[in-house]
Amino acid sequence: MSAIELISLRARLGGAEVLAGVDLRVAEGETVVLLGPSGAGKSTLVRVILGLLVPSDGEVHLAGRLASAAERVIVPPEARGLGVVFQDLALWPHLTVRKHLAFALGRAAGAAAATIGPLLERLGLTALAERHPGELSGGERQRVAIARALVGEPRAVLLDEPLAHVDVLLKGELLALFRAVLRDRRVATLHVSHDPREAALLADRVALLEAGRITQVGSPAELRAAPATAFGRAVAAQLA
Repeated sequence: MSAIELISLRARLGGAEVLAGVDLRVAEGETVVLLGPSGAGKSTLVRVILGLLVPSDGEVHLAGRLASAAERVIVPPEARGLGVVFQDLALWPHLTVRKHLAFALGRAAGAAAATIGPLLERLGLTALAERHPGELSGGERQRVAIARALVGEPRAVLLDEPLAHVDVLLKGELLALFRAVLRDRRVATLHVSHDPREAALLADRVALLEAGRITQVGSPAELRAAPATAFGRAVAAQLA
């Protein structure tokens, strides 16, 4: 069963069609990196999967359950069982690291200790648990955001360009950590990016999104060997 399955998905913004019939699946435990240039529809796709935007046509299935269909959101965002990390991270300045995770669980920090503790340790955040976001480095805030997304044991996690403004050395370190944690937890992941180097480090499969359409899906090795479009050739050159 696929954790996420998109069937002939279409979406419009301001009268313009942004997604033009997207078919894509993310299997349980798999990491798919969605690559596309600016304006390709990547963030719109994330919003439709989350239930924040109603598709104009097509379907979104989550763990085999119909969640959205043409002009309808059937399962509300809060009931979809999805974790998400946005580009701006959206951390709350008044909450400590520990309270971010407790809030995501819907429990008091003390009651959630048995769940929160191991995740803090796995992400190297135990010593920082009582700090606020303003007291953390950029990389530490990234780790808090991924911990918050994972703490509720979601059926899938969506990462919407969370590393877009991170320097190259830190990005490599964070991607290696994210990959290890996601594989440990066997959680399906859709990682959205414009950077092929992220796909090379993280992806089981890569999906290329161009002008609202998926033009190719395959492993990094498959895309390197046989890119199907000009954008695919540009991506393949950076997947080594």
